[in-house]
Amino acid sequence: MSSSPSSSLPSFSWHTRVEQPGDLPAVHELTVAAFGRPSEADLVEALRADEAWIDGLSIVVTTRAEAGPVGHVLLTRAFIGDTPALAMGPVSVHPDHQRSGAGSALVRAGLDAARARGERFVILLGHPWYYPRFGFGRASEHGITLTVDAPDEAWMALSLDPARHPLPSGTARWAAAFGIA
Repeated sequence: MSSSPSSSLPSFSWHTRVEQPGDLPAVHELTVAAFGRPSEADLVEALRADEAWIDGLSIVVTTRAEAGPVGHVLLTRAFIGDTPALAMGPVSVHPDHQRSGAGSALVRAGLDAARARGERFVILLGHPWYYPRFGFGRASEHGITLTVDAPDEAWMALSLDPARHPLPSGTARWAAAFGIA
């Protein structure tokens, strides 16, 4: 899986792959750097130990095939009502590589990996100006609710095959590690 960025920053050919055990320290470090605090990196660690973890859906991006990670995306088991879905997040890109296409390569790779596994739906809380480019839309428009307060425009959902699987309605349930009841 690879993608090329479209920005005025240095051009990279992005390489995405499933996270390997040796990537864990770099993923932790880049996640802290991306968010400027350790809470999201700690969440990733907690999700690795959670029953919501799915092997193959923790993906990193590198600048070349043999390089270490500069970004990371995680998809874990969630539910919309009783329907299985995935929760995307955190999505982390080291500050030195933000706005260079690395994040887009990660999101596309994560969604492709989810499709390849036969997953149907993805939910997330994220930047409303960023995720619609990948097909995400307001979850509330499909009757998908949260048990916590969040800006409606940041609460998004995606069907990975909308022609065959329209988004269901219901209350979203996340992995316990997210701390969302």
